[in-house]
Amino acid sequence: MSLIAIVGATGTGKSAFALDLAEGLARAGRAAEVVNADAMQLYRGMDIGTAKLPVGERRGVPHHQLDVLDVVDEASVAAYQTAARSAVDEVLGRGAVPLLVGGSGLYVSSVIHDFRFPGTDAAVRARLEAELAEQGPGLLHARLRELDAVTAASVDAQNGRRLVRALEVIEVTGEPKAARLPDEPVAWRPHHTVHLRSERATLVERLDARVEAMWREGLVDEVRGLIPRGIERGVTAGRAIGYAQALGELSGRLSSADAIAETQQLTRTYARRQVSWFKRYRHAVMIDADDAAARATELARLAAID
Repeated sequence: MSLIAIVGATGTGKSAFALDLAEGLARAGRAAEVVNADAMQLYRGMDIGTAKLPVGERRGVPHHQLDVLDVVDEASVAAYQTAARSAVDEVLGRGAVPLLVGGSGLYVSSVIHDFRFPGTDAAVRARLEAELAEQGPGLLHARLRELDAVTAASVDAQNGRRLVRALEVIEVTGEPKAARLPDEPVAWRPHHTVHLRSERATLVERLDARVEAMWREGLVDEVRGLIPRGIERGVTAGRAIGYAQALGELSGRLSSADAIAETQQLTRTYARRQVSWFKRYRHAVMIDADDAAARATELARLAAID
């Protein structure tokens, strides 16, 4: 019995595919459980803006690694790797099939690939974070580009946390390539990977509509309710796409229209990075998420795997 990873850009229907697969496996006499690999769905109370499935829509399929962090907590891939792998092993121990589902590329890779995260150095990190606060991410990204252009190309130039971590790893290890994933990673456990893709134009239209729906469904009110819980202090949660813009609207920095437009633009950019990340999964089965026949064929194939 193998781990099955279901990956792809936001808006490609990974959650629905996973639940359809779980039902197909159930018909074949095997239970399945979902292990979340979306970094923002780790947070309690961040539901609308992360498209987190409500409990009532999970079709009775157990889900793990949802709602495990408070908004003031800083997400850590290393900590997630430990927790998610433990969940996978527990699912396998129950004789069920673990379905790793999400679009956070590094989080998915941390589970399915056998790599270890370099240690940290509090002094080095503090210095780099001070530089980030004083100089902004641009100079840090330029420095990373000089040290390791490949890693720099894979990190959002505005993602200060990722930039600090990459530079910290390089400085601590003394290896320019230390912050980079291996080109041919070794599998942690036997697994099958499905990469859901959508045509760019179709995906952009869907993502723009999805952002508008989040505002209609009450994202701003959701964020207003998270302020007393500390989201404005959250290093990770407070900067999440959609949440940062809703905070900007609540503070008066952004109009509602501008908050929506900024979220749409950032979501499109993020989706492009997700597509680029998952292209490196050379052994994944890639299917058109909008092709019902292709989905059905792949679901049948996976349900028949021993």
